Amino acid sequence: MNSIKIQIPSLAENIRMIESFIDNAKEKFKLDDDIYGNIMIAVTEAVNNAIHHGNRNDKSKNVALALTLEDSQIKFTVSDEGTGFDYQNLPDPTAPENLKKPGGRGIFLMKHLCDEVAFKQDGKVVELNFYIN
Repeated sequence: MNSIKIQIPSLAENIRMIESFIDNAKEKFKLDDDIYGNIMIAVTEAVNNAIHHGNRNDKSKNVALALTLEDSQIKFTVSDEGTGFDYQNLPDPTAPENLKKPGGRGIFLMKHLCDEVAFKQDGKVVELNFYIN
């Protein structure tokens, strides 16, 4: 089993470090372009949520990202130091009353781009699973 980790302070500009981390994983594990695009969007979205919603942009709090490669799946685990959230009662971003709202699409996107999404520790941890050949 291969595993790599990175930890960043909760600053929006640190998303660049996450993108580099994913680029390095693409090279190291020879990920194909289709899955790479899905991973990039879903993982950066999860990290953005952790920075903005989880840690409330508090740069003294960190966001951790771990990548685990096992057999035919690659798993990204994003965790923050916030209080968590009620991930079971999220508004539907495709409902007419929510279509013009600026936020609320991140988790919707993650669920569509990943093969599996799991929330743990009251929403402070999200696991994004992708099946690879």
